[in-house]
Amino acid sequence: MAEPHFQQKLSFFEKAGYSSADAAANFVFMTMILFQTNFYTDVFGLTAGAAAAILLWPRLWDAVADPIVGILADRTNTRWGKFRPWILATAVPWFIIMILAYTTPKGWSMGSMIIYAVITNTLLMTIYSMNNMPYAALGGVMTGDVNDRAKLNSFRFIAVNAAQFIVGGFTLPLVAKLARHHAAGGIVGVADQQYGWRLTMTIWAVLCLVLFLITFTTTKERIKPIIREKTSPKQDFLNLLKNNPWKVMFFMTLCHFCILSFRGGALYNYYHHYADKGALYDWVQKLGLVSAAGAPASGGIMETLGYIVHGDRADVANSNVADVANSLINMLGTGITIIVILLSPPLAKRFGKKAVAVTGFGLAGAGSLAFYFLPPTNVWGMVALTALIAVFYAPTIPLIWAIYADVADYSEWKTGHRFTGMVFATIGFGLKAGLALGSASFLWIMAGIFNYNTKLPDAAPAVQGYRACSGLVVGILFLICTVLLIAYPLTKRLTIQIADELAERRRTSAPV
Repeated sequence: MAEPHFQQKLSFFEKAGYSSADAAANFVFMTMILFQTNFYTDVFGLTAGAAAAILLWPRLWDAVADPIVGILADRTNTRWGKFRPWILATAVPWFIIMILAYTTPKGWSMGSMIIYAVITNTLLMTIYSMNNMPYAALGGVMTGDVNDRAKLNSFRFIAVNAAQFIVGGFTLPLVAKLARHHAAGGIVGVADQQYGWRLTMTIWAVLCLVLFLITFTTTKERIKPIIREKTSPKQDFLNLLKNNPWKVMFFMTLCHFCILSFRGGALYNYYHHYADKGALYDWVQKLGLVSAAGAPASGGIMETLGYIVHGDRADVANSNVADVANSLINMLGTGITIIVILLSPPLAKRFGKKAVAVTGFGLAGAGSLAFYFLPPTNVWGMVALTALIAVFYAPTIPLIWAIYADVADYSEWKTGHRFTGMVFATIGFGLKAGLALGSASFLWIMAGIFNYNTKLPDAAPAVQGYRACSGLVVGILFLICTVLLIAYPLTKRLTIQIADELAERRRTSAPV
């Protein structure tokens, strides 16, 4: 197979700088995926039904907001480009709203609390759209080189997974540590947990602000439309409906991101209520992360980060052992993902993005199904399956986003008009709708089938629900994504042909 003759290489620093904003976005995204459901039920104090509604509405609104932002971004023209200005303009509002969304008001009625949660979560999702949709489109106009796009997305998702490593590994221990500090050595109550969440999210918000500014200052938009005649948003959307690769990827994205939010809520409860806490204690103890009851604080970095389990095995129910074990397993999966994701570009170059994605999703589905068959005491089995799923899934992560850029190329190849923002905005609609349905459907399934009551999370039917949702439902969703990817029509050969033909058009057609 001949390689594409068009090349447009990006520097290491531009690739790393571009990656910074997605790392920032994942401080919100992964907190939302892994912890937001349980923050609203266990810390903020909402019922399962109220939490489901609050998780559903803002994300559905966010899904609607994405195409609006896409239309506006495609029609933005500044000396900084179309997409970079959006990242700069949203940096400070993001910082403020991120903190407010994880702040619990004191002394408010339940009705007022629900209104506050709806408003802050809706604002958070709106600013997320205004930042992340133009950011995603930016990657499609920094270079037209097919292979360098894959490398750019590998950089991006290494940064993403580094942020996910921090969020998944340090959020719960840090919240627990700050809550204990606020309790001044006494019993940690809900008010202390609320304090821990607010302070932890403030730390993450500061990091986000810095990372957004890095992306804005280090990137450049290079791909310009070949033609400048104006088209309406309606015409752009009608052209998009003729794009069969886009149709497949839209539904695949809807299912894919449903998996992420569904799995996050399910696994939090899996480790906190299904996994045997005595077995988790034994596992953490083997890692040297246990301090006996009444023993003085050991000091050191692990104590500072909240990674020491205080207490003995006879009282594990009142310890932070589930927080620590859950976080360690999250870190393992994310650490493996960061390493294996480096294989994505060479695998895509040899086999094509579609083949790698189909294989990765299929095997991740099989690994997820196996979770259902683990007994609650088999912690090493949980660790092993987490590692295997990470190995299978990791190479697909940057390739899916590179496929979206290929879909935008396909539209330009077919219609002669490029509307990258519209492509990424509508994909963003599927992404946000999937996140909304994933979080809400987990709560709906738990309440409707397993009689889930947020005040009785350890009830036997609920515990079996956590097990079924973490294994069977997640596995089935992964396999549905696999089928959709098999139906995706752009092969490696056709993708290279499109890239070369578009490059030739750009060389021979200057904007007027």
